[in-house]
Amino acid sequence: MYKIGENIHIISPKVKEALANRDGAFFVTLAKKQQTAGADVLDLNIGPQKKAGKEVMDWLVDCMQEAVPGMTLSFDTTNLEAIEVGLKKVGSNAIINSTSAEEERLANVPPLAAKYQSKLIALCMEKSGIPVSADARVGIAMEKLIPRAQEVGLPMENLLVDPLILTVSGCQEYVPHAVETVRMLKMVADPPPMTVVGLSNVSNQVPNEMRPLINRVYIVMLMAAGLDAAILDPLDGELTEVIRIVESRDDRTPVGALYLRLFDAVAAVDELQPDQVDMSDPAQAEIWKTTQVLLNRVIYTDSYLRL
Repeated sequence: MYKIGENIHIISPKVKEALANRDGAFFVTLAKKQQTAGADVLDLNIGPQKKAGKEVMDWLVDCMQEAVPGMTLSFDTTNLEAIEVGLKKVGSNAIINSTSAEEERLANVPPLAAKYQSKLIALCMEKSGIPVSADARVGIAMEKLIPRAQEVGLPMENLLVDPLILTVSGCQEYVPHAVETVRMLKMVADPPPMTVVGLSNVSNQVPNEMRPLINRVYIVMLMAAGLDAAILDPLDGELTEVIRIVESRDDRTPVGALYLRLFDAVAAVDELQPDQVDMSDPAQAEIWKTTQVLLNRVIYTDSYLRL
């Protein structure tokens, strides 16, 4: 699993303040923490930055090169001029985050990725928004995103298609379709593109204490469908441990063994069964309940783990 660290994000008040104050020490420390925790890439989400984008990106990339020299950077902004400033500094060792299938973005962003031979995240979204069904999202990828990448000469291994995850709180019906979109892309495209998700989106608007478990269960389901990469919090040790358990097939603990049974069921286009879960173990029971919510079998409520 290719782990893209999400912690440098303008939505964080601390990041926003540090960016405004050009607090380089803050970003150096945060970058090193994510690298030490196992991040393969650092996502630099600076927001639109319509006026100061180029200067902000130039300064921030310098901080990253001081903190984690040689590490891949993901440029996460709608400001293409700011993205190109970053690309000029790091070349192909970068990800552009992102294009959609909207006409203007599709016209302008893929050529930039091809020019610098960087990777490109492509969203299964059109001007009309994000479709619910996996079929419709795959259609966007197959009919618009992948052909455009091929047209500009971007190698398929440099394209990361994002099915787009929406929160289980309010958009629950979308959640299982994102898993199936990953699965279908791996089956119908030849060669298949890489796939990526913004994992934390699934638990947006969920009480903070409940978010980590939702993220952990969902990443197992996505990995089983063939997910290659995720934008996630590498500082969440329990999350990275679950990824390790799946990748190493470590069944030494009851919870680890349950995660592997969940993985195997989803990989086989099946579902985890109640008799595969020790319901007397609270940790296993919580995983079971969370799985049912993420499959849209049980309606999500903020108190679902306490029911």
